[in-house]
Amino acid sequence: MEQVILVDSEDNQIGVEEKLKAHQDAKLHRAFSIYIFNSRGELLIQQRALGKYHCPGIWANTCCSHPRPDEKLEDAVHRRLVEEMGFDTELSEVMKFVYKVEFENGLTENEFLHVLIGEADASVVMNPEEVNDYRWISISDLKKDIAENPDKYAYWFKITIEKMF
Repeated sequence: MEQVILVDSEDNQIGVEEKLKAHQDAKLHRAFSIYIFNSRGELLIQQRALGKYHCPGIWANTCCSHPRPDEKLEDAVHRRLVEEMGFDTELSEVMKFVYKVEFENGLTENEFLHVLIGEADASVVMNPEEVNDYRWISISDLKKDIAENPDKYAYWFKITIEKMF
């Protein structure tokens, strides 16, 4: 049973909760999103696996997840990048913010989100349990496609792209 770290509005840990229950009860919890750019300035995006319990098949950033209880954020981001995309690289936190969105299936994302960026020209070895597809895309092409097809993209991804670019 996977657990997430519950936090207050300042990202101070106030408890832990089973991951699905935290999403069912809309509890604020710690999360992260990773954005990897290649040497051409293109962003690596992924299509979430079709078996995900929320946002299956939706396009999102390179990797996103939650640190485990008693796991440092720095350790969690590298662990998860390897688990989902099959490579690791240096990462830097560029922003953090809270967002909340309710999904049609009754689940809610209520996250204190840490956003990290990195650069790599690595070969991707996607984990099919997490990722259905991936591609490299320029920011201008991405923003154009988000404007034309907003329902193809994850809520948190659209917010972050708007804030970063």
